[in-house]
Amino acid sequence: MLSAKSAETVRATLPVVGASIGEITPLFYAKLFAAHPELARDLFNRGNQAQGTQPQALAGSIATFATVLLQHPEARPDALLARIAHKHASLGVTAEQYPVVHRHLFAAIAEVLGDAATEEVVAAWEDVYWLMANALIAIEAGLYAEAGVAAGDVWREYRVVDRVPETDEVTSFVVTPLDGAPLPPARPGQYVSVQVELPDGARQIRQYSLSGATEGALRFSVKRVAADASGAPEGEVSAHLHDRVDRGAGLRISAPAGDVVLDEGDGPLLLVSAGIGGTPMIGMLNHLAGTGSRRPVVVAHADRTPATHAFRAELEQLVAKLPDAVAHLWYERPDGEWPAERTGLMDLGRIDVPAGATAYLCGPVPFMRAARAQLLAAGVPARAIHYEVFGPDLGLDG
Repeated sequence: MLSAKSAETVRATLPVVGASIGEITPLFYAKLFAAHPELARDLFNRGNQAQGTQPQALAGSIATFATVLLQHPEARPDALLARIAHKHASLGVTAEQYPVVHRHLFAAIAEVLGDAATEEVVAAWEDVYWLMANALIAIEAGLYAEAGVAAGDVWREYRVVDRVPETDEVTSFVVTPLDGAPLPPARPGQYVSVQVELPDGARQIRQYSLSGATEGALRFSVKRVAADASGAPEGEVSAHLHDRVDRGAGLRISAPAGDVVLDEGDGPLLLVSAGIGGTPMIGMLNHLAGTGSRRPVVVAHADRTPATHAFRAELEQLVAKLPDAVAHLWYERPDGEWPAERTGLMDLGRIDVPAGATAYLCGPVPFMRAARAQLLAAGVPARAIHYEVFGPDLGLDG
């Protein structure tokens, strides 16, 4: 916990630091990448950096952590820390990298705050930083131990043994380890990091949900990210995988990670998704069907059209295999006859949510924010609602 002196200083300066953090974080990344260009090239998502979402996520996590330390001195924001730690572990982040981040972050803080960055202020915020960093280091050490690997040693070479076009935009890749050793342990809902070498020599990394597994093979599914009118660039890794990676190709893939995983109880489940957010749900359904689960399961999925709905046929087959499962589908632009109440945006008020259900959400952040609000209004407690974000986690409360 924060010392009394640090807590007093952080409380007094949180408004100033909070107001400046949008300026601090881009400067931090500029300093970090100038000193370590290999991190910009091979570790950090260049698309997120270009759009500014990575600095927003860093700013949000630091501010949230500091706020929790002040409001609940005996507690830690474990959900936030676990999500960050799993992402770090999937990238092979090690304890030795935290002092590097500290050096450039606090250089940016001193530059932006100027005379306001007194020795007392810097010491207090360093207290916040190291409390957060050491908590993450401890969680990450546990994740590496659980995976049975040395810290940071999460990468293995795989070969693509099958490639399946799910829609015009989504392709599934089935991969097996080149070394012939058993697959790493994975839980339904987790993702893997995939590293590819791009034409400019950069080795960029992206995370993709596991959409299923067969004996000796993992399946992950990739949506081609197109450039859009907002200025967001084409997804360079998704385009590379779609255009250049075929059967027989090699891929460097991390151990599975992710804290939003199917619980092991026997209570009812509600799986809510939109678009490519259906991939972890298909992974969960494959697990439930493969283990002969008798849990009540309600699936709710929204998509633009039936043609853009990846795994539609597989979803129907898996739901049919489960003795107490039902699926509800919404399409913005349905083909042919389609019930009016299932046209347009998802409305969870139109379905029966089982009492005591645990809900899992995945899809665009605005969609999940709306779905979460509908579930809370329906009486589902916040503690029973779990969500997975593709990309930097900017939260669902804003």
